[in-house]
Amino acid sequence: MKEIEKEREMIREVAVKTAQRVVKPKATEMDATGEFPRELLDTLGRQGLLSVLLPEEFGGTNGDVLSFCLVIEEIAKVCGSSSLILLAQGAGTMPILIGGDASQQERYFNQIAEKNSLTALAMGDVDVAADLGPVEVEAQKQGGDYLLRGRKGFVTNGSVADLYSVFAGLNIGSGQKGFSAFVVEKGTPGLRFGKREETIGMKGAVITEVLFEDCRVPQGNRLGGDEEGHEIARKTLNLVRTGVGAQAIGLAQGALDFAMNYSHERIQFGKPISSFQALRFMIADMATLVEAARALVYKSATPEETSLDELERLSAVAKCYATDAAMKVTTDAVQILGGYGYMRDYPLERMMRDAKVTQVYGGSNQVQRLVIAHHLFHD
Repeated sequence: MKEIEKEREMIREVAVKTAQRVVKPKATEMDATGEFPRELLDTLGRQGLLSVLLPEEFGGTNGDVLSFCLVIEEIAKVCGSSSLILLAQGAGTMPILIGGDASQQERYFNQIAEKNSLTALAMGDVDVAADLGPVEVEAQKQGGDYLLRGRKGFVTNGSVADLYSVFAGLNIGSGQKGFSAFVVEKGTPGLRFGKREETIGMKGAVITEVLFEDCRVPQGNRLGGDEEGHEIARKTLNLVRTGVGAQAIGLAQGALDFAMNYSHERIQFGKPISSFQALRFMIADMATLVEAARALVYKSATPEETSLDELERLSAVAKCYATDAAMKVTTDAVQILGGYGYMRDYPLERMMRDAKVTQVYGGSNQVQRLVIAHHLFHD
């Protein structure tokens, strides 16, 4: 156990240094221009941060979800967009980790580790993803291949990823029984992309619709059996929820740290505003929210001998609480700076805009509450 903890701390230290030295200086420009950070991704790849979830033989950390969350949290403290790109990378990698056979993992993981290839998860629309929803893409068996037809909306890393983990129904009329997972490689005939979505936050991340127009996928690109997609999707969504929770913690902690530093330096009535009781209570409440959220996310990320149903509940609780906390903390941080908090000269308005979407993607928090209640009432 101590060896695992030591390894996690080493990974976290790499993430901290990369965040502060490389990511932070680019965050404001990325938000202002909306330019996808290609050069930054090369640096993240060299530091091993694009392959955290990969097995050790491929330069990863053997699928350690907590290590992945630590990386997401540290990067999110300084840049929401960069953390979202990494989160999407993990989400796209997870189905291969869960459902891929040895030859598939060797093929795709080598590509990720050696070429810094990006991955993306094409599961469903924002709210649909929480319960796997209606099947939006149909896979029709044709000889030794599959033909994919349909669309997936709101795909992060869409059009810039090299590998797409896609969930499709083998028979639309059979519901989830025919739900399967595939890896679709960029350049595959019939793989198309819609326009890049314009968003209020996370502006450096690319989010598009992904279209499948008789997209021919070889049998060897199917993950698991014809009816194993549902379980692969559920396990992947648990990682996504927990990862979004970690991202929310990072955004909240970054905003809290900035607001505290500002309150020490801002002088009113001859003394720092950090000495005023009203502000101290406000910051204490913010810190409490962050610590509680962190405890929930870390518990969800280290599910020792936890059933799939219980992990689903835990990840929904962690995601819901942490993202609501992030929205509250970033908004209060803006309030502490007063008018300056609303100015783009300071990073808090960006953190607040970035925090908002964490309440929406990965399944909205209203849907998370349905998931939690479903497990509580066993219905």
